[in-house]
Amino acid sequence: MPGENPGLDLTMLSALAEPNRMHIVELLRGGPLTVGEIADRLGLRQPQASKHLKVLGASGIVEVKAEANRRFYKLRSEPFQALDGWVKTFRNVMEDRFDTLEDYLRGLQQTEK
Repeated sequence: MPGENPGLDLTMLSALAEPNRMHIVELLRGGPLTVGEIADRLGLRQPQASKHLKVLGASGIVEVKAEANRRFYKLRSEPFQALDGWVKTFRNVMEDRFDTLEDYLRGLQQTEK
C-alpha cells in the first residue's frame, strides 16, 4: 500500500487508544513498575491492570522482567521509534508545504515591488 510504514504496527495504535493503557505507558516512562504499583497509581484493581498490561505486551509496547517473586513491566523502545519515524514522514510533508508557501509568498512580494 502506498505510503505504508512497515515499521508501524497498527495494533500498537489500537492499544494506545484506550485511556488506561495510555496512562500505564505514561507511568512507565518513569521506569519499570510492578502490576501492583501500576494498579495503585491509577486507582485500578490489579486484575484490570493485568488485563491492560497483557494487551500492551501483546502489541509489543511493554515487556516484563521477573526479579525474584516480582514481575516488572517496562516500555520497549522499538515501537516508539517506529511511531516516531512514521510521524516524521508527516512532518517532512508539512515542512515541504510550508517551504512551497514561503516561496509563493516571496514571489508575490517580488511582484508587488
